[in-house]
Amino acid sequence: MSTDSISPLRQRMIEDMNARKLCAATQKGHIRSCRRFAAFLKRSPDTATAEDIRRFQLHLAETGMSICNRNRTMTGLRFLFRVTLRRLDLAAAIYHLREPQKIPQVMSPDETRRLLAVASSLKVRMLLSLGYGCGLRAGEVVRLKVKHIDSAQKIIRVEQSKGSKDRNVMLSAETLDLLRQWWKARPSRCDAGTPVAERWLFPGTKPGKPMTTRQLRRLFHEAAAAAGIKKGVTLHALRHSFATHLLERGTDIRIIQALLGHDKLDTTARYTRVATGMIASVESPLDLLSQSRKKSRKSRRHQPSA
Repeated sequence: MSTDSISPLRQRMIEDMNARKLCAATQKGHIRSCRRFAAFLKRSPDTATAEDIRRFQLHLAETGMSICNRNRTMTGLRFLFRVTLRRLDLAAAIYHLREPQKIPQVMSPDETRRLLAVASSLKVRMLLSLGYGCGLRAGEVVRLKVKHIDSAQKIIRVEQSKGSKDRNVMLSAETLDLLRQWWKARPSRCDAGTPVAERWLFPGTKPGKPMTTRQLRRLFHEAAAAAGIKKGVTLHALRHSFATHLLERGTDIRIIQALLGHDKLDTTARYTRVATGMIASVESPLDLLSQSRKKSRKSRRHQPSA
């Protein structure tokens, strides 16, 4: 794994990952983790000892790597030792750290409105509208095909997304109108020989491939800068804002859970911590105490004198 050529060990690990249907991004991350470990060892990972794993985890901590990235790195190594090498003793030497619980970064409705208003083209407005209006992830937006749009039922079908799950999201009248406008303006140079239903809504520069998530993120940051949004938001903030704004308008949290594709309600419930409208509307018990004092004063003033 320490060279650019595919070693027998890496090939076997790739076969193990394919057999378990791990997505391309996960496989790439696992391979990257093992290459980093091999570079640290300066030899093949299949010669590693428990002491090597301990030293590597200390090395990651000393480099200042975030807890999230440290856990990702060790997850890749654990797959190598537990599945490919069948070294359960070494897999047991790997530990994960509890990640800090951070609340999602959310844009206000006004910021979202400004973001969509400054979109530099119909394509950018369409992409960002799908992220915010349907709560789609970046990869889900760029992988949309014509067959996924069901205008009759007013839904968009998201196929085999995170966790290899399908789900449906709403297709609003405004989103459908934008999609029809975009379909007329969409470049069709790569459509030859591709059935209409299988055509990408947002084709990329490579024939037969959609646009990349990196391109989408760049377009988002350009729009955020043009809109004057100073907070450090990422493209995923559109999905966070979608959920939070629905929650603030009284949408049932289980419906939001289904729209986001979350397995656990706890994952969706974190948006209650950033729903500022809901939080601000809660009456503080301190106010209730002061109200009761005011009422008691009024009642004493209006009591008839003896």
